[in-house]
Amino acid sequence: MEQLLLVTLVTGFTGGCLLWLLSRVVRKYCIIDAFWGPGFAVLAGVAAFRVNQHMLTPAEQLLLLATCIWALRLGVYLAIRILRDPHEDRRYAAMAEKYGPSFRWTSLGIVFLLQALIMWFVALPVTIGCSGIFADGAKSWLLPGGLLWATGLFFETVGDWQLARFRSRPDSSGKVLDTGLWRLTRHPNYFGDFCVWWGLWMLSQAAGAPLWTIISPAAMAFFLLRVSGVTLLEKDIAERRPEYVDYIRRTNAFFPGRPR
Repeated sequence: MEQLLLVTLVTGFTGGCLLWLLSRVVRKYCIIDAFWGPGFAVLAGVAAFRVNQHMLTPAEQLLLLATCIWALRLGVYLAIRILRDPHEDRRYAAMAEKYGPSFRWTSLGIVFLLQALIMWFVALPVTIGCSGIFADGAKSWLLPGGLLWATGLFFETVGDWQLARFRSRPDSSGKVLDTGLWRLTRHPNYFGDFCVWWGLWMLSQAAGAPLWTIISPAAMAFFLLRVSGVTLLEKDIAERRPEYVDYIRRTNAFFPGRPR
């Protein structure tokens, strides 16, 4: 277990340092967002093929495959969005303005290495489940885990597609997307991410990961709801989009439901 935790942590920090160097070349801190998903696939692959010394069981194969599918979809989507936008993401632009010229150096710790650490922590069910350290768990977790993961992937994929299509319209500036999945929840992509990680945790239980790894999807849910997800995104959005105030009144913030 100690070797697994150390190897995956070093892998994450190494990736964070390389991405920081790349950000200095392209002059965009937001490139780390495009590597958020693929980073989990890398950690899962390292756990499965470097730490694991035996053939992957069917449950481990399913866990690794589900992680990679989610990671590839998210990584490609965010990479395309970042490449198409010549501007820095407003979150990182605000941080750069706050910290001043020193941010080009301090961003290594407060952005890239911090996200690498969070990634390593959130990925614990996946890395431990793929490592083969523990014997197979209860196969009863496979069906609910797979269904929840598929539900999350659907909400993420369709929600991102609907948002991209909405933003491509010339008359969408300053307006609010309130159709499709966005009619049921103000953040279908975040809800989808929530479902994906609880689904992956369930799949990890079938692969033999210990029960205490539940702290990882719980932490991810906390980040999505209270830190870097809903709370951060809606902090000043009503000032930029006045229609959003009414959208908040009639639409659930996170979990899907009928509009009020």
